[in-house]
Amino acid sequence: MNVFDFDNTIYDGETFVDLFKMMLKRDASVLRHSPRMVRGVVEYKSGALRLDEGLARYSKYVEQYLAKLPDMKGIVMEFWDNNIHKIKPFYEDVRQEDDLVISASPEMVIGEICRRIGIKHFIASDIDPVTGRIINMCFRENKVKAFREAYPDTTIDCLYTDSMHDKPLMDISNHVFMVKGNQITQIK
Repeated sequence: MNVFDFDNTIYDGETFVDLFKMMLKRDASVLRHSPRMVRGVVEYKSGALRLDEGLARYSKYVEQYLAKLPDMKGIVMEFWDNNIHKIKPFYEDVRQEDDLVISASPEMVIGEICRRIGIKHFIASDIDPVTGRIINMCFRENKVKAFREAYPDTTIDCLYTDSMHDKPLMDISNHVFMVKGNQITQIK
């Protein structure tokens, strides 16, 4: 089985950032959350904030906003109508029938694009679409846990990712490919 991270791997960008931009165009009140969200991302990327700390500190703002949205499914559909062109061309060259996408992005977002591009298997973060509450974050070690729960007897032949945050998945993969832009480099 080939396993793919999604953001910056198959998708040219970060779905959360692009979705935030789309929401900002629809609703300027999103802007009031920007400073704290940017601060959280900077702290996390610099290593000053662990994921669990960031979720504890910032997820309530995401939850409050998502809970107010009347039609999240419609928003996701519109998002992919406008962003499907950002699927990287290399994916079509390596795709196989049993490919798996495993992503920290929300299941409601990843599920729709996987259906559109013909990927039957995906694991993503679980967020309640009604309350916006984060139920399970599919990130780092949690990706391995989720993979093992869903596919206990399956070996990862090739892993494609853009980040060393996927080191736990790399450790259980036969081959690892680092994706930077449109350049793919085998690192294991």
